[in-house]
Amino acid sequence: MNKVKVVILGKDYTLQTEEAPNYVYNLARQLEAQIKSNMDKGASQYTAAIMAALSAMDDLNHMKMQLDTNADKTKDYVDDAGRARIERDAAIKEIESLRSKIAQLENTIKLKKLGESI
Repeated sequence: MNKVKVVILGKDYTLQTEEAPNYVYNLARQLEAQIKSNMDKGASQYTAAIMAALSAMDDLNHMKMQLDTNADKTKDYVDDAGRARIERDAAIKEIESLRSKIAQLENTIKLKKLGESI
């Protein structure tokens, strides 16, 4: 567990996290930038922080929805691949069966021709 000290809008925060310190520093810088951007638009520091939090939650929810969509698509692709594999296996068996029938018919023709020539 890492203790990481970050400064956001001049206030020190000490966080305990399993994340790498540089990762946490980058998060703090991004958060501070978002809050400052909201403050530049006239929001108070508190309102700007709430807006940044809502924006982060919105981003997270969109990412989760995208992840769910990708998981569903992946499942569909895997299911399609499984069906295609079954169809391929059935086609291979059918080809083998037809090749066997062709060989039998060719042998029958050869026997008829041989019988006719005798």
